[in-house]
Amino acid sequence: MSDGAPQTRILIVEDEPKLAQLLADYLTSAGYYTQMIGDGREVVPALKSAHFDLMLLDLMLPGRDGLEVCKDVRAFSSIPIVMVTARVEEIDRLLGLELGADDYICKPFSPREVVARVKAILRRSPQQVQAQVESKLKIDEAQFKATLNGQTLDLTPVEFRLLKTLSASPGRVFSRQQLLNTLYEDHRVVTDRTVDSHVKNLRRKLQQANPGDELIESIYGVGYRFTL
Repeated sequence: MSDGAPQTRILIVEDEPKLAQLLADYLTSAGYYTQMIGDGREVVPALKSAHFDLMLLDLMLPGRDGLEVCKDVRAFSSIPIVMVTARVEEIDRLLGLELGADDYICKPFSPREVVARVKAILRRSPQQVQAQVESKLKIDEAQFKATLNGQTLDLTPVEFRLLKTLSASPGRVFSRQQLLNTLYEDHRVVTDRTVDSHVKNLRRKLQQANPGDELIESIYGVGYRFTL
């Protein structure tokens, strides 16, 4: 029996035919219906004429690039979008553009990793994810207090703001610079590695209240995201 629901539809927007077919083969084997598009100009008409549950969107496309396509799609659809790029350093720029993508994958990648990411994104709706987070993590901004599994977290003001930012958008990838912009009210000049130090301390405190689960995931070369 396949893992994916038979009616779950994935739109693959990729101009390299062999790579697009490889992704389609793996996703089809996982039980998903797939459709492939190789030109950026065809994406919006395709989404408006048929229902899709998720889109894999390459950054470099003929006709219209992935950035323009993503902006156009977000104007009328909340379909989960996984952006695909050949450069890991490009992801930081994409994050800064606030395009509304749900995840980012760098080439070269393992098709199995793509399937796993697709399953994870489709498994739960944003509302369900947020409800699950809120059932375990309570944040009281008025009292500057946070509890996890009923246990009060002894957080510094910076750690509190870091946790609040990450947990407000579970699954979203934040670059270090984006997190830095939320951490210090006086906008002091600090290095992006400062975030790593705060994340390390926050992780340790979260582990004490929630043993065995890593709630803050590191995204190599990019930043962090909150998972539950």
